[in-house]
Amino acid sequence: MFDWLIVGAGFAGSVLAERIASQRHESVLLIDRRNHIGGNAYDCYDEAGILVHRYGPHIFHTNARSIIDYLSQFTEWRPYEHRVLSSVDGKLLPIPINLDTINRLYDLELTPEQLEEFFASRRETVEEVRTAEDVVVSTVGRELYEQFFRGYTRKQWGVDPAQLSKSVTARVPTRTNRDDRYFGDTFQNMPAGGYTRMFQRMLDNPRIKIMLQTDYREIRDKIPFQRMIYTGPIDEYFDWSLGRLPYRSLRFEHATLDCEQFQPVAVVNYPQTENYTRITEYKHLTGQQSPKTSLTYEYPTDIGDPYYPVPRAENEALYKRYEALAAACSDVWFVGRLATYRYYNMDQVVGQALATFARIQQSLPATGTVQMLTQRTMLGQHSEQFPT
Repeated sequence: MFDWLIVGAGFAGSVLAERIASQRHESVLLIDRRNHIGGNAYDCYDEAGILVHRYGPHIFHTNARSIIDYLSQFTEWRPYEHRVLSSVDGKLLPIPINLDTINRLYDLELTPEQLEEFFASRRETVEEVRTAEDVVVSTVGRELYEQFFRGYTRKQWGVDPAQLSKSVTARVPTRTNRDDRYFGDTFQNMPAGGYTRMFQRMLDNPRIKIMLQTDYREIRDKIPFQRMIYTGPIDEYFDWSLGRLPYRSLRFEHATLDCEQFQPVAVVNYPQTENYTRITEYKHLTGQQSPKTSLTYEYPTDIGDPYYPVPRAENEALYKRYEALAAACSDVWFVGRLATYRYYNMDQVVGQALATFARIQQSLPATGTVQMLTQRTMLGQHSEQFPT
């Protein structure tokens, strides 16, 4: 009998397994369909000895001190500020759009003040910003939308930006200065030993048992447990009884080249050309030195493991119906990007997991080993009658 079954060994499941085992001293069975821990953040050394991310680049950034403090128990950090270039009109230009982007694209010498006037002259008036297209055209105008956003978004999501929630492009800022960092968070670092090493340390607890290449449906009626945390697709948990929620997937092509560097930054986007959305070169992330370099090409698809919930109004409405079913489940917690149908960053998933653990602490008395230790302590106070 396990105190907890946790389905999924990514950030959500692993953080909760660690908290439950270390703070509540309860037993956890952590399972995952894949043959490794770490979920989509899994990294490993390839044949060239280069640390690569099997499921595309994962760049850690956050403004939350509590999340930094928590993860720092399991890793040291390597400073890294992510920079991305976009291949537009035959030029590699900074994205998010900034002062250098516009000056290099149009061969101008604008100042920050002039750039604001430039954007203002091109913006379209949108009475109500509802879609991903609305966000961009109301900020920088239609020409830049077509050059930088529309093609990339259509490849990534399989539909036109006009059919997607505004949250898709609202994640990408527009700057009038020369700040070419992709993120603006105060904390931008990579786990010094990689994500997998961080997960290994997080899960290094005798109360945590891990079963890989294991499907939840195959063991749920065979291995006894008291409570469950589920981080998989919420519609799958309910046997798709209300219909399937759309998820977007990715196909990856990994390559190693006999050159020290392939591109000037870790990631280059291709909004106008190519079938892939971007190329990642991992040595920029890790700081490794090698005469070879390893890359990943990303091809979005509807086939394969679910990666991204598709942010459309009808999908959110269907999720709300599944959420109502989940609310009626006793002793089951739904956590993470797939289980709550949200496009979360890694730090947001960690925050959600820590918040879920806080609710567990408030709502549930300790069981398992904690309860046994309490009973043994009470018995010890009367050791003459009840020797321990």
